[in-house]
Amino acid sequence: MVEWKLSDTPVSYPDAVAHMNRQVAGIRSGDMSEQVWLLEHPPLYTAGTSAEPGDLLTPDRFPVYEAQRGGQYTYHGPGQRVAYVMLDLNKRGRDIRAFVAKLEAWVITTLAEFNVTGEIRPGRVGVWVQRPDRPTLPDGTIREDKIAAIGLRVRSWVSFHGISLNVEPDLSHFDGIVPCGIRDHGVTSLVDLGHPVGLPDVDIALKQTFEQVFGEPGHHST
Repeated sequence: MVEWKLSDTPVSYPDAVAHMNRQVAGIRSGDMSEQVWLLEHPPLYTAGTSAEPGDLLTPDRFPVYEAQRGGQYTYHGPGQRVAYVMLDLNKRGRDIRAFVAKLEAWVITTLAEFNVTGEIRPGRVGVWVQRPDRPTLPDGTIREDKIAAIGLRVRSWVSFHGISLNVEPDLSHFDGIVPCGIRDHGVTSLVDLGHPVGLPDVDIALKQTFEQVFGEPGHHST
């Protein structure tokens, strides 16, 4: 059984990483169960393993942490639901690409609960929504805004880090970075899109859609 952990107050990034490391070690040893941890962080930026220094535009604005996950710069803060997934891929299929696809599908299925169409784009990690209500890009294409980021780390086939879904964060806080190295598109949130939902609503949807996307350990497609 997957354990669900919910933190009601913002969790510091170092404390979150320390917990994930302990949980991953416990899963590897068989002493702890798989876990999905729902939380918020105080305002901060994280630098993934592919982060470009020039993409940190205001380095003194919020704390900046080196992250163990893949990817580039990401913002975390209040109003954003972070879901850290500590799952045993030894039991769920040792296929990282397929696992990332399931994380994307989990976000997209969750967004559908709020009548929002999330999409993935080749070369752009995360989940995006089209913005026909906004001015088109210079080349005439429809603008797309990022609504969720995905960053993953796997150790001995146990996953950690995970997803961050923008529910109602201060979108101006993203101005201090080039989110995930993408300069041509913006960021959005459920509330920005006109859906007055809160974190508890999103938590319910995440839990409801998790099992249909991931299933139980040992029941994975090949």
